[in-house]
Amino acid sequence: MGLGAGALVTVDATGDAAPGKLALLFPGQGSQRVGMGRELAAQFAVARRTYEEASAAVGFDLARLCFEGPEDALVLTANTQPAILTTSIAVLRVLEAECGLVWDVCAGHSLGEWSALVAARALQFADAVRLVNLRGQFMQEAVPPGEGAMAAILGLAAGPLGEALLEAAQGEVVTAANLNGAGQIVIAGHKGAVERAMVLAKARGAKRAVPLPVSAPFHCPLMAPAAARLDDALLDVAVMDPVRPVVTNVDATPNTQRKHVKPLLVAQVTAPVRWEESVQALAAMGVTRALELGAGSTLSGLVKRIAPTIQTTSIGEPHEVLAYAGTRSAS
Repeated sequence: MGLGAGALVTVDATGDAAPGKLALLFPGQGSQRVGMGRELAAQFAVARRTYEEASAAVGFDLARLCFEGPEDALVLTANTQPAILTTSIAVLRVLEAECGLVWDVCAGHSLGEWSALVAARALQFADAVRLVNLRGQFMQEAVPPGEGAMAAILGLAAGPLGEALLEAAQGEVVTAANLNGAGQIVIAGHKGAVERAMVLAKARGAKRAVPLPVSAPFHCPLMAPAAARLDDALLDVAVMDPVRPVVTNVDATPNTQRKHVKPLLVAQVTAPVRWEESVQALAAMGVTRALELGAGSTLSGLVKRIAPTIQTTSIGEPHEVLAYAGTRSAS
């Protein structure tokens, strides 16, 4: 179907018209869990082949890590990132096989943007799996253990929080890392500065300030060494024009040009994830339905609070795939 800016009708797998556009959403780090994808791979050959392809790309048994753990290995950033991407793409491929899924636009949260680019055929799956494994290594190694931190600030507007961050810095780095919407902003930087910012944010009216159990301060200037290494790793990787628009984290605008893909992926490492604006952009494009593909339902919860006009469905398990396929065949 055409993707003109004024189009407000999409066509589902049955050829029937449905109101509004359909978006695919892809989760990022934090959505992982031991056992993700196990039942999907057991029931659908295309999912099983996806995990096998990913394992070959990274050079270790990623499938077993996802299905069986151990958790302390799965949560290592270099493992988590390819694991989440692979699970999302396995779900996507099953939906494509089972109901000829048709969609209009996609977006992903942080790591999820890589999944979105695979879905949009801008990146080859094997390349993306290999690169996010490296991306995880680069991000982990950018800051010595114990020197960085992240925290979620709940219930404080960006303006007062910005003032708190400026006061907390004291020559160190602390910035907004994830602008998640629904009253949630994640901050990142040097550990001491993040701890000071938490206190100052609560003094300015934040409902909660919660330290996050992460291994590095993602999406802040401290990740500059990781961004430079990722830039080098991307040099020889083939990139195509996305076949559908990908709303990017850095700009919160839809991209359909290959020339922007690599620069945006590099910039994303140090730039904040503008998720609230990304969801608002989807709504402005006419999106009324969204599928969150992969492990968990975090993005669905955020979308519901940011843009209630978008109906979201989380799909990661076989029964959820079959339920969605059933609604398509019945419509």
